[in-house]
Amino acid sequence: MTTQKYKSEMHMNANFISHIKALSPRLKNFFPLCKPRVTSLIVFTALIGMFLATPNMVPLPLLLATTLGIAFASGAAAAFNCLIEHKIDAIMARTRARPLPTGQVSSNETIVFATLLGTAGLAILYIYVNPLTMWLTLATFLGYAVIYTIFLKPATPMNIVIGGASGAMPPILGWAAVTNTVSPESLIMFLIIFAWTPPHFWALALYRREEYAKVGMPMLPVTHGVAFTLLHILLYTIILVAVSLMPYGLGMSGMIYLGSVIILDTVFMAYAIQLYRKYSDDLAKRTFRYSILYLTLLFAALLIDHYWLT
Repeated sequence: MTTQKYKSEMHMNANFISHIKALSPRLKNFFPLCKPRVTSLIVFTALIGMFLATPNMVPLPLLLATTLGIAFASGAAAAFNCLIEHKIDAIMARTRARPLPTGQVSSNETIVFATLLGTAGLAILYIYVNPLTMWLTLATFLGYAVIYTIFLKPATPMNIVIGGASGAMPPILGWAAVTNTVSPESLIMFLIIFAWTPPHFWALALYRREEYAKVGMPMLPVTHGVAFTLLHILLYTIILVAVSLMPYGLGMSGMIYLGSVIILDTVFMAYAIQLYRKYSDDLAKRTFRYSILYLTLLFAALLIDHYWLT
């Protein structure tokens, strides 16, 4: 009996392992639904908000809980975005390889995945961080997955300006996780991302304008033309430069940040001016790529400056 029982257990373990191996490739198909690059930038800016909220190191349990909670909620919002736009994604070259258009996952599977992931993220924030951070994250989730994706994006060429508020929330979430408050410092970081979003996204929309036109998406280059969009990129970059100097002007940061942001702003302005004077798709692509580097380095400079001062 002992030998038979042992053989039976070995057989069950072998079946379990084979099921896991068979399931692993399927689980990998869900990861791109979370838009890892976008989510990583969201988590990064939220972490900077956390670190800037305290002169000391953020406690490790709080750091891990906030990171997981925001990452899960952001991934869930991205998955719902993929679900809502999967027919459009199937047409556009930039998105046609995503799991839903290719049939790697189904709509029902995406709904279950996004619901479980989002619920887990919000629960982590509520239990292990604080209710304020959870409610702010929920509002951010609804702002992106519902208000922006369903209502704003297909309705107005200024969708990215209005909807950019959701994408600018992570530093506020990070700050609230540590202090349980929303402070002027966190609002300044919000304003930086809010002003950064239009020139960042419109650079992408310019060299993808034919794809957006094909699917009937009213992006600014489609509805108002290239010249009009270039003017607005230039104007919003000027606004971004002014807003990016606020941390230093209000005593939130010191000379390390000021020197860094002057260099970053100068390069961004150079791109915007070049685009406005002599547009090309290649220059728009380089502007888009630089805009991501710009935001990453700006927030890194804030972090370095903060701990250097303390």
